[in-house]
Amino acid sequence: MANPPRFDLFAACAPGFEAVCANELLSLGIANPRAVPGGVEFRGFRTHIYKVNLGSRTTERVLLRLDEFRALTFKELQQKAKRVEWEKYLRPGQPVSIRATCRKSRLIHSDAVAERMTGAISERLGRAPKLAPANKDAQAAQSPLIVVRIVDDVCTLSLDTSGALLHFRGYRQATAKAPLRETLAASMLLASGWTGDQPLLDPFCGSGTIPIEAALIARHIAPGRQRRFAFTEWPNFNRAAWEDLLAQADQSALAKAPASIHGSDRDAGAIEACRANAGRAGVLNDIEFERRAVSAIEPIGPGWMVTNLPYGHRIGEDKDLRNLYAQFGKVLRTKCAGWHVALLAGSAQLQSQLNLDFGEAIRINNGGISVSFAQADVK
Repeated sequence: MANPPRFDLFAACAPGFEAVCANELLSLGIANPRAVPGGVEFRGFRTHIYKVNLGSRTTERVLLRLDEFRALTFKELQQKAKRVEWEKYLRPGQPVSIRATCRKSRLIHSDAVAERMTGAISERLGRAPKLAPANKDAQAAQSPLIVVRIVDDVCTLSLDTSGALLHFRGYRQATAKAPLRETLAASMLLASGWTGDQPLLDPFCGSGTIPIEAALIARHIAPGRQRRFAFTEWPNFNRAAWEDLLAQADQSALAKAPASIHGSDRDAGAIEACRANAGRAGVLNDIEFERRAVSAIEPIGPGWMVTNLPYGHRIGEDKDLRNLYAQFGKVLRTKCAGWHVALLAGSAQLQSQLNLDFGEAIRINNGGISVSFAQADVK
């Protein structure tokens, strides 16, 4: 019997958290993951594609590298793209989305590149696919996404294995202001060193994303358990292997979080959203949500505090936010001695108002806003 094929794969994640993602893939059984800007490169079998999509908390999308070749003309592009075994992943006439980017190459027209890609697929499958919009943020993404990247005349063809971006876990329908992506919340938790068996508090919990992701981590619940994936629609999808992975994930899940998880916010509507979202995630009984101002928190610890502070980008907010950060820093120093703090802050100036000894910050992008992830031990 022939050995199963291995694939070149890429797990896209939030820039700045590539090492965190690589460590997570190691824990999922991926050998030699390599952190690169924007994600992690790795090799794996078909079951690894399934496993990373189901179990990675930090990955936004898993791309399968189909082929890489040099192309100087559109004819050459179509001829070489036709070599890909599209029949393993697409059905004749199936709608597809094609996202093409061209840089420093003779082929510079992305629309023409997409046209030649449809021609190659049509020749291979005997029927032209319909082109669907390549909307990277579509939560209900139904069409397979093909990513074409041409740089210095080298074309890399990739197929999205995930479908909707992986931060769409399926539980968050009620949101407060400026919701934090689930993958970013999980990255913060894992980067902080929290392992699930220490108390955790988020005093600016918003719609509850950080406490909910914490509960999923603590109970070893697979983050993708409640959603669908693009690979389940492939003609070569191995349903038996997938069902085995789901059964293993369910068997690994704990009945209850081993340590206390708390979320608080001064906004009553936010707390209602938290409880609704946690209920859909199946972890409502693992988290205590309270309406409480940050000055009124009563930490029981020591433990971990992981939170997303307000950033403030409207005129007149800077002074108020400086006061908020300063007040929060005072609360930490007076009530949270021995705690480890990991947070997103709007700027170095705001972060300095906390008056804590932070290590080197990681600059990341959250919702189009540049923010910093920083950590400190409260003494």
